[in-house]
This record gives sequence, structure tokens and C-alpha cells, in this order.
Amino acid sequence: MSDSRGLLGLLGRAVGYLLNAATASQEHPARSESRTSTPRGAPPAAGDAYPGDYEGMPPVSYAPRDDGEADPGEVVWTWVPFEEDHAQGKDRPVLVVGRDDPWLLALPVTSKDHDRDARQEASAGRFWCDIGTGDWDRGGRPSEARVNRVIRVDPAAVRRTGGRLPEKRFAAVVAQMRAHLS
Repeated sequence: MSDSRGLLGLLGRAVGYLLNAATASQEHPARSESRTSTPRGAPPAAGDAYPGDYEGMPPVSYAPRDDGEADPGEVVWTWVPFEEDHAQGKDRPVLVVGRDDPWLLALPVTSKDHDRDARQEASAGRFWCDIGTGDWDRGGRPSEARVNRVIRVDPAAVRRTGGRLPEKRFAAVVAQMRAHLS
């Protein structure tokens, strides 16, 4: 019985990954260029276990370069594990803030406006900082970065660079990180 539940759970996650991939490609058809063979919306390959979120204030830097690689200060698209279950997640933009070799360190980005529900988000332990608009959101919607969750990203799993944050805006994000992570 437990074997069938495990198999059903695995199949359910696989279907979810496929649905996420289909949704992501429909939302961003012009931006579906791939740097890796990992399907959009899929977790890292088996054996590439997510080591967990970075704890504390990470070493940060601002070093965007026009080299096609994900650098601190850039917003990129990658698979982001859910906080409550690292085996599941979805394709989304993240703001790269530093490195923890061999990983990139990044903050999840959303176009959802959390200013309206800031009190509720804070009571749930989530804090956000406005980062404005950029090429990472095709609709040109303002975005926010979650400043108290630092995820590790495999550089090979980055699917596209979405844009660069101005240095002043990046510094404001780092100040908010220090307020919530130190």
C-alpha cells in the first residue's frame, strides 16, 4: 500500500512539473531559450539534491556582466523549490545576490503586490522589497523580491537572464536583507 502511495505521489509531482512547464512556455513563449536540458518547471536532475536554503546574511556583491551568465545584480529564470517541500517547486524569476560556490545565491521574485497584505505576509514570516519593472516580466508589471529567503541555484539550471537591477535598487534590496536576515 505504501509503495502505491509513493508511486502516486511521484506521478502527481511529475504531472505538476509538466503542467508548470506548459504554463511557463505559454506565458513566456518568446523567452523560452534554454541553456540546459532540464525541462522548464522541472526540479534539478535526480542525484542533484537541493542542499537547502542559505541561512543568515549571505556574502553579497553587485557584479552584472554582459556575458550570458547569471551574475549578482541580475534577475534570471530558474526552478525554485517550494519553502515547505524542496522536492517541489516552479519556474520563476530570482534576483541573484551572490555566490556560495558552487551555487548562486538568489531571492525569489514575484509580480504579486505584497504591499496590500504586508501585515499578513510579515505574520507568516515573509518580507518583500519593491524592485520595480524589468525585462524579466513580459507584461512590465512591478515586481518584489523576498528579502528573507535566500535560495541556492545551480548555475547550469538558469534558463534565461531577464534583466539587470540598477545598482541603487540592488543596494536597497541588500539593506532590506540585512534588516531581516542579520
